[in-house]
This record gives sequence, structure tokens and C-alpha cells, in this order.
Amino acid sequence: MNFRNAFLLAAGVLAGCATSTGDRSADRPTEKATRAERRAEPRAEASSASSVDAYKRDLALRISDVNSGKVYPGRPQALLRSVVVLRYAVDAHGNLVRSEIMRSNHDRETESIALASLRNAAPFPRPASHLVRHGKLEISETWLFNNDGRFQLRTIAQPQMDQ
Repeated sequence: MNFRNAFLLAAGVLAGCATSTGDRSADRPTEKATRAERRAEPRAEASSASSVDAYKRDLALRISDVNSGKVYPGRPQALLRSVVVLRYAVDAHGNLVRSEIMRSNHDRETESIALASLRNAAPFPRPASHLVRHGKLEISETWLFNNDGRFQLRTIAQPQMDQ
């Protein structure tokens, strides 16, 4: 090997080892690609719930556990700050495929918290195959917000306080 070829080989090796302090966002997968990959991967975990109500309870517990810092303990106050009803769909793999606000008092902050808490808890355990219709399971859930912006889900909430 002559000197020129050795030099080019060394330069190529060093160039491959070089790092840049610039923006490396091109090296990271995009959020869209990451979501698509998550959707494509089947969840190994399956729910043991045999009814829609039991599965809905499992999801409410998961949403509350994942977002525990935003969930208040005890009974909901007598006059709630906000009530947000979301309708959402879970596919056969437990992926959240759609969510929408069905009812609200138009408190944008609590609407945002409700939607974010749902997204944060996804993906969910796979629903039993007999619960899935047309590739998805439709669920409605109600977020009950106290004045401090923390919530409980109606499916697992304690009875509301008296006036």
C-alpha cells in the first residue's frame, strides 16, 4: 500500500469517527415515524377483561396510574370546575387511534389535560377480540376536574361530596 492510499484510508476512518456539535435532528426518528412504529407493533400484554365495562375500568385505572400527579385523591368536590367527556377508540393491539371531546364547559386547560392524559397512557393492553368491532373498540369516559385542575375518571371516581 502506498503512502497516498494509506493517507486516504486513515482520513476515511477518521471522518467516520468525527462528531458534530450541530443539530443532529436528522439522526433521530421523527415523531410521526415513532408513532407509526408503535402502532405497527402488537402489544404483548392482553387485558383479561371480558366485557366493555371491565375493559373501560382497566383503562381508567391505567390512565389514573400513568397520570397520578394530575389525579386528586378522595371524593370529587361538590361543584366541579369542569366536566370533560371524551370518546376514543382503541384498536385490536391496544393503540389509541382516535379521540375527541364530546362534552365540555369549554375550559381549554381541562380539555387539554384530559386529552393529554389519555395520550400519555397509550398504548393500552389489547382488548379481548370479541370486544373489537370493525378493528376498534369505542369508549367514552368522563374526566371530573376539581378547582385545582386535577381530575378523577367517573368510571372509578368516588361519590361526589355534598353541597
